[in-house]
This record gives sequence, C-alpha cells and structure tokens, in this order.
Amino acid sequence: MSAMSDYLENEILDHILGTGAYTMPTTVYVGLSTGSFNDDNSGTELSGSNYARESISFGAASSGTASNDAAVEFNAATGSWGTISHFGIFDASTSGNLLIHGALTASKVIETGDILKIAIGDMDITAA
Repeated sequence: MSAMSDYLENEILDHILGTGAYTMPTTVYVGLSTGSFNDDNSGTELSGSNYARESISFGAASSGTASNDAAVEFNAATGSWGTISHFGIFDASTSGNLLIHGALTASKVIETGDILKIAIGDMDITAA
C-alpha cells in the first residue's frame, strides 16, 4: 500500500483544477527508513554507513498501479542500517519533496556488507 504526500496531493489538485502547473520530476529516487514516512514528510530516512537514495523508474500505470521497470541496487552498507521497513519516493537525490511513501511487503535487516536490491516489478505504487 502506498500513499501520496500532502505536497503531491496539493500539486495534483492545483494542476487538475487549473490553479497551478505541476512539472513532473526528471528523475525520482527511492529512500529507505526503519519507520514510516508520513504525508507531511516527517519520519526518519536512513543516513550514514554508505546509504544514499537511488534513482528508480516506473512503467506506465495500469489499473491504478505502476511498478518499477528496472532493478535498483543500493550501495553496500558500511555499518548497520537496521531493519528496513518503509520507503519514500522523492523528487531529488537529497532533500527535495516526498512524493509517495509506504511499507515494504517484508522488512529486511541490513548489516555491514549487505546490499539491498529491488528487483524489476517488486515495487508497486498504487493509487487508491
């Protein structure tokens, strides 16, 4: 299950209702957390131990769902990242705006030397 951030909800409404134009980001990035992100972009993204957001691309949506169309591979952890349970989709590689967030289907413990990978089609974003 995924949810749009307050930022994205307002941008889409303004765009559709003709009160503002939303320019889609050139690239979107997936960020990771050991807890949930919230609609207002609160929550704590990982930091340190060689963690960085990675770019992610999606195919066209069908039946209200879009899936990643290429594999994503994070850097090898140089320390413990903890138990990764949530993701955020952002419009920048650092800072920027949270667009969409949700929980992973299964949590994953990442320790030194581990590499988190998202296979093609494993990240589904659903509009509900």
